[in-house]
Amino acid sequence: MRRSKATDQQAAGPSPGPRHAFRPASVDEDVPAAVGRLLDRFLAERVARAAALDPVFAHDIAERVARFTLDGGKRTRSQFVWWAHRACGGPAAGAEAALRIGAALELIQTCALVHDDVMDGSRLRRGRPALHTDMSAQYADAVLPAPGTRFGEAAAILAGDLALAWADDVVADTDLAPDPGRRVRQVWSCLRMEMVAGQYLDIQGQATSSHSEARAIRAACLKSALYSVQRPLELGAALAGADAATTQALCSAGRCVGLAFQLRDDLHDVFEEPRRTGKPSGGDIRAGKPTYLVAVARARAEAAGDCGALAVLRRSLGCADLSDADLARVRDVLVTTGARDTVEAKIDRLVAQGLRHMDAASLAPEGRRHLHALLHSAAGAPSVRRQAPDASRSKDGMPVSLLLTATAEGVSR
Repeated sequence: MRRSKATDQQAAGPSPGPRHAFRPASVDEDVPAAVGRLLDRFLAERVARAAALDPVFAHDIAERVARFTLDGGKRTRSQFVWWAHRACGGPAAGAEAALRIGAALELIQTCALVHDDVMDGSRLRRGRPALHTDMSAQYADAVLPAPGTRFGEAAAILAGDLALAWADDVVADTDLAPDPGRRVRQVWSCLRMEMVAGQYLDIQGQATSSHSEARAIRAACLKSALYSVQRPLELGAALAGADAATTQALCSAGRCVGLAFQLRDDLHDVFEEPRRTGKPSGGDIRAGKPTYLVAVARARAEAAGDCGALAVLRRSLGCADLSDADLARVRDVLVTTGARDTVEAKIDRLVAQGLRHMDAASLAPEGRRHLHALLHSAAGAPSVRRQAPDASRSKDGMPVSLLLTATAEGVSR
């Protein structure tokens, strides 16, 4: 965010400013950039309004939210909205609405990440200090030792709340026809509650040392699969006025690939280099998160009577000061029990299943092509190995584990 733009503007009332014409063909060339330009204008106006309220609040909180939103991330969720809208034949007149809903998702992602870092005690995000760490450092010499030691966390919670409020502002101020507007508001409402429910299941699993594979899958679906892929696709379909069959196919595709996205993220947390993830390796292990990866390793070790592997997992999960050597032992357990290969195979099956769902939808060729690429990228799957149905699938082909989410699809259509 260019601070001069944010701070020099005068407060401008409740609207984020005049509408701008968006040509779909030009947006197609670089969707993240188009969303970024819209966010830049909106956030500049919001920071200016914050400055009119109080310059310290604007500098410490509003500007940090704006920078966090503008400076990082691949804008994957907003791309899902855009290309679902295009693939479903959304009218050119709806281009700005699709970009605005995508921008709102970027803001709600800021809320989720800032709050997530506080709950996990993560000091890094995207290779830089997490927002609560940065706030603590800014006031290190000014805040009293007690109870001010949690000042940074409290400030970050407020920053996340502000990002969520701004996201809702964007949605509320988007011009929509009655039927698409009703559908968008319903999906948006579902998305917000699902995200919070999934995050709660995540921390509840940590607190209770839950090791259920089914519970881990349910939390992953709510926390990530729906929010990261399915709901963005559904929002794009709603904006385009897509029919029920097309919307259902996109939702099913999004749920499968969204779960694959979270499973890939769990693998990256343990096995990927910090320079690629932007945060230290093993954060989920140190936090004791009940991931599906760990649940599979524990179940396989118990079935094999592998006391050594179980001992490694027992003493490592939730150990905040776990050494690199001990983390390496956890990696060995995840590999030797077959948990890593099991999760990789599940990712492949989920992506293949998701693409079959999408292939059943009636979509514009160019939009379909971009959605295929996005779904592959989200799951970290450059290729898909088609596999025969197995016992883990329900009669309609949907993985049984996904049905555990019990999401009421009809609510949002």
